[in-house]
Amino acid sequence: MRNVPLAEVDTLDRAVLAIGTDYPHDHLLGWHEHRRAQVLYAATGVMRVEAEDGNWTVPTARAVLIPPMTRHQVEMTGVSTRSLYIEPAAVPWFPARCRAVDVSALLRALLLAAVDMEPRYPEHSRDEAVVALILHELKDLSPLPLDVPLPADPRLRGLCEAFLRQPDIHDPPARWCARLNVSERTLARLFRRGTGLSFSQWRQRACILHSLPHLAAGTPVTRVAALLGYDNPAAYTAAFGKLLGRPPTAYANPHSAQPNPPTS
Repeated sequence: MRNVPLAEVDTLDRAVLAIGTDYPHDHLLGWHEHRRAQVLYAATGVMRVEAEDGNWTVPTARAVLIPPMTRHQVEMTGVSTRSLYIEPAAVPWFPARCRAVDVSALLRALLLAAVDMEPRYPEHSRDEAVVALILHELKDLSPLPLDVPLPADPRLRGLCEAFLRQPDIHDPPARWCARLNVSERTLARLFRRGTGLSFSQWRQRACILHSLPHLAAGTPVTRVAALLGYDNPAAYTAAFGKLLGRPPTAYANPHSAQPNPPTS
């Protein structure tokens, strides 16, 4: 199915529904939730998925797992998606919070095939076998550190959200302490408790993930590094590789790192 609203087919008695959707270049899919679990795959472009406990930046050829009944919104830049909507009983192992994942070449091919299947695929058919294989493949996806967790504490969360709008790798913890009227030790404790990361880890991850849409848009690495306040491109590249395991160029030109890239 392509460009079909989920509401039109959600009640079909099939464990998996596959829908391909093409969005305008800069599109915001506002806050909503699904009864089914969702695998949201970026065939093109970059997505930023926001939920109450964090946000996930998902580049081309990666995906995010969204649990059932999880409120979220999605900012899309040049995005065409391939989504799987799965009955919760079919994926009892599904994570309890959103998770960004790598997508194998096999699963990518299955996703592309699934959106062209009839929504009420016959039992014991080739299409049903494709669905069964998809469910097997989903269990083995490798998680990716593409999320920026957000704390529940409202004052700290407000500062975190402001930072995400204009990240700076050299933003000092002292500024945050002054705004919150706490010591650096207390700030460190608040960050670790609220996000699972240290302040410096959170700051660096936020900066690196903020850079992904810029890279996808073709912004030179030198310019991206300067936008984030890095002293030089080498420092940015080193931090990028430490977090994501690949250099920025792999995300600026994802097809060069992905054999048989999606073309539909």
